[in-house]
Amino acid sequence: MTTHYVDLRVVPDPEFSTAQLLGALYDRLHLALVQQRLGNIGVSFPGYSLNPRALGNVLRLHGGGEILQDFLRTDWLKGMRDHTRLSEIAPAPADTLHRTVQRRQFKTNADRLRRRRMRRKGETEQQAADAIPGTVERRPNLPYVHLRSRSTGQPFCLFIALGPPVEEAIARQFNSYGLSGTATVPWF
Repeated sequence: MTTHYVDLRVVPDPEFSTAQLLGALYDRLHLALVQQRLGNIGVSFPGYSLNPRALGNVLRLHGGGEILQDFLRTDWLKGMRDHTRLSEIAPAPADTLHRTVQRRQFKTNADRLRRRRMRRKGETEQQAADAIPGTVERRPNLPYVHLRSRSTGQPFCLFIALGPPVEEAIARQFNSYGLSGTATVPWF
């Protein structure tokens, strides 16, 4: 249950943008959640905004008090300590709403989709173009964090969407990014 939280605030740096630092911090979090096989820590972004599109400079971790304490004792912040400030672990406000924080994936590049189809189905460029028109492309206007795939090394955008606010918490598992389409976190 996400009864407690801790804020990790990205500190401004002349060499790196806030978005770059938030991406590096989130990448470390993802790696730690994978290595420790944790599905009981969720994330939120208190600075989340659609206009302008941004996640802000705070990554908030949600979980049980002891779970967060144990997690913060590990060395997962190695290399990021100079760029982040941690708050104390605190109970989430009792009277707050809850919501899901989830990943949204989009088909954003028709050429990439066509190349993939050509490789998978052995089609010609024309066959793939006929099967995948340019109209499949969607330009998402959600905030995102820029990450690099650990398996392929390719950069990608992890788009973050919020579910509607609900009164009651829903306790379920979070994925290795601390996201879920069903589990909620306190939203404040």
